[in-house]
Amino acid sequence: MLRTLAWTLCLAIRLALPASAQTDSSTGGSAGQLFTYRDAILAGSVIFTARLVHPLDDYYARRLQDSSTQQNKKLQALATFVRTTAAPGSYIIGSTMYLTGRVANNRKMASLGLHGLEGLLVGEATATVLKGIVGRQRPFVRPLDANNYKLNRGFSGGNDYRSFPSGHSVAAFAAAAAVTAETSRNDPSSTWYVAPIMYGGAALVGISRMYNNQHWASDVLIGAGIGTFAGLKVVRFNDAHPGNRADRLFLTGSLTPAPDGGHTLKLSLVPGKLLGRP
Repeated sequence: MLRTLAWTLCLAIRLALPASAQTDSSTGGSAGQLFTYRDAILAGSVIFTARLVHPLDDYYARRLQDSSTQQNKKLQALATFVRTTAAPGSYIIGSTMYLTGRVANNRKMASLGLHGLEGLLVGEATATVLKGIVGRQRPFVRPLDANNYKLNRGFSGGNDYRSFPSGHSVAAFAAAAAVTAETSRNDPSSTWYVAPIMYGGAALVGISRMYNNQHWASDVLIGAGIGTFAGLKVVRFNDAHPGNRADRLFLTGSLTPAPDGGHTLKLSLVPGKLLGRP
């Protein structure tokens, strides 16, 4: 499972780099297109890999629920930490970065936080709809029954039947993709250490959901694909449409010099567009 997930992550990073590393001047060509052939390759590779892993869902679930593995206190603590970091941590971190960027008038930080949140919302919305439609049971409901699906059961059967895809994996990979793409645009040389850290952390989130017996392996792989796709699409859209309405209709904040020589914090819930501010 780890080798399979690592291979998928390497492919995702490699396919994302050419578009992500380009600067704002690249609104034409492939960076100006919301969907490219690389997206088809990425989507096809994730689906193909998940299909290969699907018959092994029961096997991986059984291995991770082994008593010796479950009794390991360090693994329990790590699983709790990475799960919490993904959700709600990703939303808290993204919101904090956005607000800090607006208050400090740091456009790059604000953009990173805002677009990361947008990627999370797009990915989570997609995952929520799929969870309801697919209606796959979670591993703890009936162990070693990975083929238990029922159309639309996720909407009526409750959380026990919303296993596919993994929402935490979607959130983690959406944040990883958005952050990697944004930092690659601002500083292309940072990609080679930011991408492994972000995607590696996201992979741990997915594995932690399997360790906690909340998801099957194929749930995690598809969640990783959805999250990566959502994060990349949000950043690419905003690169191709600078100054779009969504970027202007959020909290406006700044630190301005005060008459006494200090600084005054000004916050407003009025859309920045109406105030004539960027």
